Amino acid sequence: MLTEISTPETFTEEAFHAFHSRNVAPVPTWLESLRKNGWRRFADVGFPSVKEEEWKYTNVAPLIKTRFDLRDADNTSSIDSASLYCAEAENSTAVFVGNRFREDASKFGAVPDGVAIVDIVKAANDPKYSEVVRQHLGSVVDYVANPFTALNTAFLSSGGVLIYVPRDVKLETPLSLSFLPDASRKAPVAFPRVLIIAEQGSELTLIENYTSSSDATYFTNAVVEIVLHDNARVEHLKLQREGKEAFHVASTAVALGPNSFYNTTTINMGAKLSRHDIRVTFAAEGAECRVDGLYLVTDDQHTDTHSVIDHAKPNCSSHQLYKGILDGRSRAVFNGKIFVRHDAQKTDAMQTNKNLLLSNEARVDTKPQLEILADDVKCAHGAAVGQIDEEELFYLQTRGLPPDVGRNLLTYGFAEEIVAKINFDSIKRQLNESVLNRLQAQFES
Repeated sequence: MLTEISTPETFTEEAFHAFHSRNVAPVPTWLESLRKNGWRRFADVGFPSVKEEEWKYTNVAPLIKTRFDLRDADNTSSIDSASLYCAEAENSTAVFVGNRFREDASKFGAVPDGVAIVDIVKAANDPKYSEVVRQHLGSVVDYVANPFTALNTAFLSSGGVLIYVPRDVKLETPLSLSFLPDASRKAPVAFPRVLIIAEQGSELTLIENYTSSSDATYFTNAVVEIVLHDNARVEHLKLQREGKEAFHVASTAVALGPNSFYNTTTINMGAKLSRHDIRVTFAAEGAECRVDGLYLVTDDQHTDTHSVIDHAKPNCSSHQLYKGILDGRSRAVFNGKIFVRHDAQKTDAMQTNKNLLLSNEARVDTKPQLEILADDVKCAHGAAVGQIDEEELFYLQTRGLPPDVGRNLLTYGFAEEIVAKINFDSIKRQLNESVLNRLQAQFES
């Protein structure tokens, strides 16, 4: 039985059954069991509270108190396409609105033959993909440990998608996943679920894009599971640019096979309250990952990043760099853990978190961690929190730059190390404009 604080009227057992009665597509017995197990887990633990160590600095009470609309989006409603397609992926974009994968608005002309981009429920019922979905769905992400992941699993429906890249297939064009809230509802909620299987020797560049053209209240609860087999390579860019009154909670879980490579960059700029849990597991030797990100928050925004890099096998390397820029009364949380297990010898792991505070009222809580159980490793971690260097600012002033311009330039330079990693010119231009516009607004206020 859920306690009162963890039982918002939206998320009840009656709502769970009503949601799936409206989503009448038949599902295999195993998928129905997975949904029910997700619901039972959520019903047992409810929403997290600040009394729990993993949620000590993030209070989700504002989300809990909001009455959300669980009805599905109209699958024929018009879509504002202006923010959906980036130039580099204009002909390889999957579109999601609320809890619907909108195949009618998606474009796959540049996607090679053999690559599957299929509604997750349809894939579970398709003999061609049912076994791979059954084997991997829910196996990488831990819905027992995370109540939001349990909730996503419980409400898994046609808002999910399987992306299957066969052996030795290389996508020359990036694949974009564009997620929009359901503008036809007041305070809608969506449960995107993405399962990506990169078979041996395959290569995929993925753009995961959450955006909104309004500042309405809504809730996105997303889960992305990625499995890389032998020598597979996945480049992954996540853009979180939700509306100012939105709630965004997401889990990304990655399993790395032998000699695979995973490179991810997360840009977190939107939402009133956001949380991103990232877990990368080295399931075989010789794998490598880079896990980088930038969070840029202002006013009363709150953002929280929790990452776990699990070195379960030897001879693997991981490098992580997260940067944060905070102004106004914003709040950021970064908790990063590198876990090196007993047999994971020859591990090479580095983790860094740097934060720039532009306001005396902004606050960041950073906690990099190392837990090392092996003895032949190379590991390091560090964190820094500071303000703009006055000596650097003075130097720019002596070269004729006004103070506000100098602060803007130094702040932009702080962010550029992460933004420069992005290989898509259209997205990089958008981010540069967003960063500069925010900084200009902050210095003019």
